[in-house]
Amino acid sequence: MLPINCIILQFCTLFISFIIVCSFSSSSVNLTLPHQHPYPEAVAQDVQWRVNMSITRREMLSTRSFIKDQSNCQTGNPIDDCWRCDNNWANNRQRLADCAIGFGRGALGGKGGRIYVVSDSSDQDTVNPKPGTLRFAVIQDEPLWIVFSANMVIKLKHELIVNSQKTIDGRGANVDITGNGCITLQYVSNVIIHNIHVYECKPSGNTVIRASPTHVGFRSKSDGDGISIFGSRNIWIDHCALSHCTDGLVDAIMGSTAITISNNFFSHHDDVMLLGHDDNYAPDRGMQVTIAFNHFGNGLVQRMPRCRLGYIHVVNNDFTEWKMYAIGGSANPTINSQGNRYMAPLEPNAKEVTKRVDTDEGKWSDWNWRTDGDVMENGAFFVPSGEGLTAQYAQASSVEPKSAALVQQLTMNAGVLGGPRDNSLRYNDGPTDGRSSYGSGSGGGDGDYFGMTFASGVPPKPSTTTTIFWSLSFILVLYIFNNHVAL
Repeated sequence: MLPINCIILQFCTLFISFIIVCSFSSSSVNLTLPHQHPYPEAVAQDVQWRVNMSITRREMLSTRSFIKDQSNCQTGNPIDDCWRCDNNWANNRQRLADCAIGFGRGALGGKGGRIYVVSDSSDQDTVNPKPGTLRFAVIQDEPLWIVFSANMVIKLKHELIVNSQKTIDGRGANVDITGNGCITLQYVSNVIIHNIHVYECKPSGNTVIRASPTHVGFRSKSDGDGISIFGSRNIWIDHCALSHCTDGLVDAIMGSTAITISNNFFSHHDDVMLLGHDDNYAPDRGMQVTIAFNHFGNGLVQRMPRCRLGYIHVVNNDFTEWKMYAIGGSANPTINSQGNRYMAPLEPNAKEVTKRVDTDEGKWSDWNWRTDGDVMENGAFFVPSGEGLTAQYAQASSVEPKSAALVQQLTMNAGVLGGPRDNSLRYNDGPTDGRSSYGSGSGGGDGDYFGMTFASGVPPKPSTTTTIFWSLSFILVLYIFNNHVAL
């Protein structure tokens, strides 16, 4: 039988989680659109809780001798610690699908499907792709976990249109995707892209491309994004290196939601990331994106990200360079910045992290932009607004971000694992491993809220009486717990 203090501790944990969920069922909740999470604040708190748990585990293990044998794991990064501590991960690749955090946590990719090995790097026919190529694999209707037989550069002829339930897993090989169009996720769900170099993506199109075994369609000219997410959900982009594309490195528009962008290395680009199609496009109100553990590095100018509408959680990223601003937005997005490091450039007029795009202060003063535990260096400063001017959203000290000082550690493996994090060597000089040069140029299933669809109707804000009730209840639980521990 469990001791009374253990029982009370478990009860406290459940009670605090319940308070977090209840406390945030206010103006941040919009239940009028499908596929969005009803309590985005609870998701943000869950991410920070997972980070704090991983950091605590590392601190505990650091006192033991076997931590030296686990140098590739127990970093405090909950995504990496989830799978890299398994020395047999190569034989259990689909374990990765259980490791996502944040709004894209429900992205299953090709979990449960066959392992498909890409053995041919060519991309010659967009209508009838050759078996063994990446294009052939990604258009199939069945779930597939796609891996690569060897190092390869895949120079695309046109857009690579990815079907639902696919994982592109580059672990164990050095895989470059470049050329025309690059990666397009359009009206799909459950896609994971992991450990891939993406660079030098150029506009292409006005051609016919196969999107599935049964559908071939005409495609107009693309923008030249590295990864384009269009009307899609349950998407996870992890441990990729992205640079030198014509338009955005990662763009998510047209009602896309349930997205996590994590552990990536962004460099050498102007418009890094766009989240939202248009200020007046109502479906983007349901956009929810987690941006975690990324390194925003050399040669970046702006849009890390640039947001319209929606809820964006920016947590534990390392911003080491921008020339204009880091985070921008319009049309009243919620921006929750927690535990990041912002290192301002030398330019005295570019110290501000934030930018409200083409909007007067009288209109953006009530936008919910917040900074919580961020580290500001070289004169960087974040201009909060709305609820961000107060500490109302920091509901429980047990889940407050304690990881800001560890951002460099949490992001030290950002980018492609086992190779250069920065694509500049590939872009300027071609592949560094002896391959030929290519030239240069410019679902749910978690048993909780994830993946659920909700009907319309926004719950009222909790009253002052309700807030007082929860506060007193929380104090009472702590009092009981402390007295039992003393006994």
